[in-house]
Amino acid sequence: MSEELKGKIALITGANKGIGYEIARQLGSKGATVVIGARDIARGEEAANKLRINDIDAKAIQLDVVDQKTIDSTAQQIESEFGKLDILINNAGIISDGDRLPPSQVDIQTLRHTYETNVFGVFAVTKALLPLLKKSTGGRIVNISSGLGSLTQNSDPNFEFADYKLLAYNSSKTAVNALTVLLAAELKDTPIKVNAADPGYTATDINQHQGRRTVEQGAKAAVRLATLPDDGSSGGFFDENGVLPW
Repeated sequence: MSEELKGKIALITGANKGIGYEIARQLGSKGATVVIGARDIARGEEAANKLRINDIDAKAIQLDVVDQKTIDSTAQQIESEFGKLDILINNAGIISDGDRLPPSQVDIQTLRHTYETNVFGVFAVTKALLPLLKKSTGGRIVNISSGLGSLTQNSDPNFEFADYKLLAYNSSKTAVNALTVLLAAELKDTPIKVNAADPGYTATDINQHQGRRTVEQGAKAAVRLATLPDDGSSGGFFDENGVLPW
């Protein structure tokens, strides 16, 4: 167990399973106190218990990124218990079944439903937690994006995932990238760094575990960005191998 992040408080949304849980495990293994954000508090507690068995300081909190009451309650609880937040990982995200149609055939409700979680949820959580991140000596915000959100890659017929034209999901991640750039610009004169991470095609529930990468691999980019030094980059889009095109 490392003490690299001892005294740091990290909140990860959608962290009771998959990449979110693995990010929490890796940050906790570095000494951070990890707060497991979960819609279902029972599942969140189960995840936190698994981490505590491995000597990780973890607690669960009920957080549904589309429910402002739980967002506000989360901010209040973290302020009351810790007085600050050092790391925010916006991990919670969805792909709707209705998004697997050709773009012109996607129902408008599918678009709205996807954006509610993947974009508005990221914004709402970030906005609510930003005052606590400003109390950190070096706050880090990591938005979990996707290579499918890259306009450059989507317009390349030779892109490895060129056939995955999911209107709602892909464009929602493009919007997350835009939010990352704009927020980083706003915070450029503060110690807070804001970046987007692509975990790659990782085996999780969101793709019925068809992804080729493990969650350990999928968490790497986010953990690196969450632990950037003071002179690290901000406003970028990265996978574990480096910079990705917008």
